[in-house]
Amino acid sequence: MDSLAATALPDLWDRLTGTQPDPELWVVLATLVAALAVVVWHPVWRLARNAVTIAHEGGHGLVALLTGRQLTGIRLHSDTSGLTVSRGKPYGLGMILTAAAGYTAPSLLGLGGAALLAAGRITLLLWVATALLVAMLVMIRNAYGVLTVVLAGGAFLLVSWLAGPQVQAAFAYAVVWFLLLGGVRPPFELQSKRSRGGAGDSDADQLSRLTHVPAGLWLFLFHAVSLCSLIGGGRWLLEG
Repeated sequence: MDSLAATALPDLWDRLTGTQPDPELWVVLATLVAALAVVVWHPVWRLARNAVTIAHEGGHGLVALLTGRQLTGIRLHSDTSGLTVSRGKPYGLGMILTAAAGYTAPSLLGLGGAALLAAGRITLLLWVATALLVAMLVMIRNAYGVLTVVLAGGAFLLVSWLAGPQVQAAFAYAVVWFLLLGGVRPPFELQSKRSRGGAGDSDADQLSRLTHVPAGLWLFLFHAVSLCSLIGGGRWLLEG
């Protein structure tokens, strides 16, 4: 038993830290088209947007912890909205960074994922994503949120353990394309709501109250991060 573990652990480490071959270009393009269809086609987007909400609220939570705030809970709702609650000073740099992390998180996660894929770290990407989802699950405070995170984490776990290299690569590229493309749409949705007088307590409006900078400028930042991440990450994926 000890010898089996001694053999398995180095193999597992090598698999995790090693590189995997890049998929063929048609796989990269096919996953791009599939992700674009999911983001553009509204009936599918309404369901897939839950994944963007997980990244959005996870971004709030992670930055809250990194800036020394006390994360008390995360809720994910069936209408694809979410809420992250943290304790600490209701002002200052930590609060500003926490509020700014939501709309930028999906795109930045996609950019980081594209960097890993460009380096051939497909298995590492899948395992890191699984670990982040498991860590987030601990902070979920409602049943729907638990269900969505468990389903997402289960998908990553099954693919990373049971699927072959080609399926893993296709799955990883599809997820990263979806984050890059899916991160672009929410700022436009927020802009549309604000133009109709809605979303008065959005992240952009909260940031405006915290910094005395117009909400429109924060919305511009969300657009800039998402579009620059898409351009940079997309280039890495296509050139990889």
